[in-house]
Amino acid sequence: MRPGSGRGLRVARDGGDHVSVYWCLMEVLSTVAAMQSARAATPGSVALVPTMGCLHEGHLALVRRARAENEHVVVSIFVNPTQFGPQEDFERYPRDPERDLRLLAAERVDAVFMPTVEEMYPPGFDEWVELRGPLTERLEGAARPGHFRGVATVVARLFRIVQPHRAYFGEKDAQQLQVIRRLVRELHLPVEILSVPTVREPDGLAMSSRNAYLSAEERRAALALSRSLRAAERLLGNGVTDAETLRRAARDEIAREPGVRLEYVSVSDGETFEELEQVERPARLLVAARAGRTRLIDNALLAP
Repeated sequence: MRPGSGRGLRVARDGGDHVSVYWCLMEVLSTVAAMQSARAATPGSVALVPTMGCLHEGHLALVRRARAENEHVVVSIFVNPTQFGPQEDFERYPRDPERDLRLLAAERVDAVFMPTVEEMYPPGFDEWVELRGPLTERLEGAARPGHFRGVATVVARLFRIVQPHRAYFGEKDAQQLQVIRRLVRELHLPVEILSVPTVREPDGLAMSSRNAYLSAEERRAALALSRSLRAAERLLGNGVTDAETLRRAARDEIAREPGVRLEYVSVSDGETFEELEQVERPARLLVAARAGRTRLIDNALLAP
C-alpha cells in the first residue's frame, strides 16, 4: 500500500474470485484474505479509519489527520448490521460507494477495505465481543440495546484484520469512542486510539451521514440540538456548575422546537458517562433526539 498519485482505473483479479480495484493507485479490497495479504506486505506505520460510508467532511477530517501522522492509511467502509436494532435503519442507511472512492482517492488513501456482510460474519461466526457495565448500559446503550456489542465486535474484527498502529474516530460519537478505548485496554490490542473533534456545518449542525434523511424543514428543526449545547455552555461560562441546571437549559432549548422529540440530555463524566451533580472537572453534555424519523446525537465538552 502506498499513497496514490496516478490517474485512471485498473482492475486486477486474484484467484478469480477477488477483485482489487486500483483507483488512482488506491487499492480497494473486498475480502479479508486480500486485506491481510496487503497488510502483510506493508512496512511502516499504518492507520485505520473505520467508517460506514456515505462520507462527509467529518470522515475526511479523520482521513487527513491519519494521512498526516502515518505512512499508510486504510479506510474501511462497512455498514455493520450487528450494531443496528431490528426497528432501525440498516436497510435504508445511505450508501454511495462510488462517490466515497472518489473522495478517498483525492485524499491519497492507500487502501479501502469494503467487505460484504458474509466476509465479516462468515457462516458459523461466533466471536462476539461484549463489554459489560455502566459505560455500555447508559445513554446509547440503553436507547439501542445490543448496539455496543455490535460496535465492539466489528471494531475488534477490523483491528485483527488490518492490524493498524493507530485508529481514528470522531468525537461526535463520544460514548462509542470511550467504548472502543475500553475495548483496546481490556483486550490488550496494540492500537493507539486517536480522536478528532466534531465537524459541523456552518450553521452548527453536526455532520452525520443520517443528515441525508432530513427534509429541509427537519434539517432546520435539527439545529435545536446544537443550540441546546450552546445554551448550556453559556450558563457554564457564566459560572453555573449545577449539572441539573445545565441539563434543564438544554432540554428547554429543544422543547422550543416542535419538530424535534427529545430522547435524553446528559451531563456526565467524559470517561464513565456517570451523571454528575456538579461540573467541577471536564464533562460531556450529550443529547439525542429525533427530527421527523431521523435519530440524531450531538455532544459538547464542558470545561469549567
